[in-house]
Amino acid sequence: MSKRDFTPPPSRARIWWEIAIVLALGLGESAIYSIVQLAYRLTDSTPLADQTATLNPSRSDREIFDLIYQILSISFSIVPVLLVCFLLWQASRPHLGRLGLDGTRIGRDTGRGVLLVLAIGIPGIALYVVGRMLGLFVAVDPAGLDMHWWTVPILLLSAARASIMEEFVVLGYLFARLKQLGWGIWPIIIATSVLRASYHLYQGPGAFIGNLAMGLLFGWLFARTGRLLPFLVAHFLIDATVFIGYPWAAATFPALFGLPG
Repeated sequence: MSKRDFTPPPSRARIWWEIAIVLALGLGESAIYSIVQLAYRLTDSTPLADQTATLNPSRSDREIFDLIYQILSISFSIVPVLLVCFLLWQASRPHLGRLGLDGTRIGRDTGRGVLLVLAIGIPGIALYVVGRMLGLFVAVDPAGLDMHWWTVPILLLSAARASIMEEFVVLGYLFARLKQLGWGIWPIIIATSVLRASYHLYQGPGAFIGNLAMGLLFGWLFARTGRLLPFLVAHFLIDATVFIGYPWAAATFPALFGLPG
């Protein structure tokens, strides 16, 4: 190989700038807005327990434009994922191996994702209920959309968006880049878990605690397996269940899941 063919590895400063740009395009921006929004909520005259956060709001009072806006929002929010795939793409197979995706053991990884849902979903619901009673969570309305023929498909796409955005960037990309910077496994797990918890702060301090615990579990398991698919599956199934099942839960258990006022 000639000197002309050799490409030196990126400098530490370049990697830090790359991380900053990736986060500024998505989850880092969300974390900053969530911190500001939590400060707003805590200084509002309305108690935290009487406030509401709507996760999938309607974007127009005209059905066709609401649908168009929903599709555009979901599509553009995936751009940071495309960027990290571009940055970590390898010429040889598996092309996304550094992101924890190699296209093998799909059935086994999917099964592990389902088991993760059971391990996280039930404790997560219990934490939300207790947090609401203690005033640590705002009331979360996961499905603010009006009912149309496209509502359920859009909610499923929203669940997929959340799963892909968070797990590709937080687990796949940041683990790869922070390892490249020489970080140890536990500093990486803790840092990514704090980031995950931070961009959920708009739901209240309880959401920080719950997502920090989820991040620590996900990070520890990902560090052991190096496989991203189980976490993509688990995150998607949890969000899809919450988004679609919320109207039933609110109607069946209004005292636990109903919205204030």
